Amino acid sequence: MRIAVVIPAMWILRSYINFELWWVICAMSIYGIIIHPTIIHYKLFEEKNKDIIESTLCSSCKHFDKTAVLCMKYDKHPTLESLPCEGVDWEPSFSEVDSDLREN
Repeated sequence: MRIAVVIPAMWILRSYINFELWWVICAMSIYGIIIHPTIIHYKLFEEKNKDIIESTLCSSCKHFDKTAVLCMKYDKHPTLESLPCEGVDWEPSFSEVDSDLREN
């Protein structure tokens, strides 16, 4: 949404600002309005979901998507209080099985 506003605005400003200064303003605007807020929101997302990713049964299941904190089988977000499948459809992820086999 932000990029849909920034790029046309920069295109309009191109005719009003010196071309060399325009590149600097474009780069700063793209970083300040698009990239930096995205990084901040991603860090907040990771911090908010850290406990779910590290300490729930879902995090070790093959149906769990860590990037979206989502049970892909049920298309629901697990919480600390409830699991989408209630543990019935839990299957170990391949990385967990591989680490267990290496230990033995």
